[in-house]
Amino acid sequence: MNSRFLLRRAGALLLGAVLVSCGGEPPPELTVKALETVSPRPEIYADFELTADLSALSDNQREMIKLLVDASQIMDDLFWRQAYGDDYEAWLETLADPKTRRFAEINYGPWDRLDADKPFVDGVGAKPLGANFYPSDMSKEEFETAYLPGKNGLYSLVRRDAEGKLMLVPFHVAYADELKAAADLLRDASKLAESADFATYLKLRAAALISDDYQVSDMFWMDVRDNEIDVVIGPIETYEDALFGYRAAYESYVLIKDLEWSDRLSRFAEFLPSLQKGLPVSDEYKWETPGTDSDLNAYDVVYYAGHSNAGSKTIAINLPNDEVVQLSRGTRRLQLKNAMQAKFDKILVPIADELIDESQRRHINFDAFFANTMFHEVAHGLGIKNTIDGRGTVRETLLDLASSMEEGKADILGLYMITELHKAGELGDVDLRDYYVTFMTSVFRSIRFGASSAHGKANMVRFNFFMDEGAFVRDAETGRYRVDFERMDSAMTELSRLLLTLQGDGDYEGVKALTESRGIIKPQLQDDLDRLTQARIPVDITFQQGIAELGLE
Repeated sequence: MNSRFLLRRAGALLLGAVLVSCGGEPPPELTVKALETVSPRPEIYADFELTADLSALSDNQREMIKLLVDASQIMDDLFWRQAYGDDYEAWLETLADPKTRRFAEINYGPWDRLDADKPFVDGVGAKPLGANFYPSDMSKEEFETAYLPGKNGLYSLVRRDAEGKLMLVPFHVAYADELKAAADLLRDASKLAESADFATYLKLRAAALISDDYQVSDMFWMDVRDNEIDVVIGPIETYEDALFGYRAAYESYVLIKDLEWSDRLSRFAEFLPSLQKGLPVSDEYKWETPGTDSDLNAYDVVYYAGHSNAGSKTIAINLPNDEVVQLSRGTRRLQLKNAMQAKFDKILVPIADELIDESQRRHINFDAFFANTMFHEVAHGLGIKNTIDGRGTVRETLLDLASSMEEGKADILGLYMITELHKAGELGDVDLRDYYVTFMTSVFRSIRFGASSAHGKANMVRFNFFMDEGAFVRDAETGRYRVDFERMDSAMTELSRLLLTLQGDGDYEGVKALTESRGIIKPQLQDDLDRLTQARIPVDITFQQGIAELGLE
């Protein structure tokens, strides 16, 4: 099956007849500020062949992987349509330059996701903050004042009716035929599953795709523990909706469990309740009790699709996002070990050679990188999901800034967890300095994701905060950085307190002020990051992936 699924729903013409074309220039609030056209730069991505050892899998499991990849390719098509538009395939055919086309495929559109979404194709203009979830001529004010019950929902498009008024089109209506095809593939895969629970989950997820009701399948997924193969599929993250942060984008991961590494990780989730009690904030900001049934495992990922494959690649997953599920059952934390190893080898180690003080490079290792990433995902379960004044969830009150604030919280609380567990002797005979120096080096890696990324913004806030507090120190003579271990603990505590308080208060203006003042790349840092570019160190990775790479043809 082609990697860009070609099926188009038969009802598209009928729906199109009631929707008004949204032409003209988008209002200022719908676009990013930067309009300069930059050069395509596929060279910032290091190629990596996405494979895994499938020798222990049965014939049925191998066939199931092929079906899951086919379903993932449908998610890839749907994300293209959400990020750019329904005509993306025709647009791609207009790109005669192979370098430009390749960069467009990596970015799912003509905007550089790792350079503040700047356009790299002449004439396309700025990327709408609302992507293709909203009409291009819709202002924030029009949306906010419109009477549209459920307008802040995750699973609908905002369109115009025949009279030009805003209307909602549920995903399962807009993409009916595609979602039916994906659901059929999941049902076929369920017949091949060797885990009864996983078979049931696939059927429930198939039903969710065609109903937009994901909570039941999310709840059941929390109990699926005996399966060697897994899939994360559907509309999940809301980062693509940079206008409001409401709408979820389609994506998929096909995964093979690493049993040995998973066994090593399984015990850490049980510490969440006690760590929650010890957070450096007053009691009202930690009154919720994290779910104690959280799952922590390591996987090799064999296929990325849609949002997960756009621009910078995810190396760990913390799901479900549903706050009800999280409070009731916790989350599952999936560490994508092979992708993580690729980023460590191809990116982190070269960055350390260029920017980290020679005396501290010995503290950079893969186990620390893996642990920092793992505890970042676990730390999503700390703090609170609902504001302390009852105005709603943190995500609802912080709107478009919720994602970057949540990523920043998880970054810093992950390090807090490592520090506390080390003090309690739960990490074994390890050097805490390894985690801190590897953490600092990882900040440089993530900052390069740019201002349009929630992870990039979170890292810029943290970098500037730690520099201001003296926890990160730059040597003016060598241009290299080191960690001040004595100041690291206090800086970590202060930033944890600040982020948890902003979230608990649902303080949108406070988060905005923090992001505007510290979520920026200052000239000195930019000069240092330019050294990484000059040294031709990749910013991220891109995958050679599919049935052929897995030897399943």
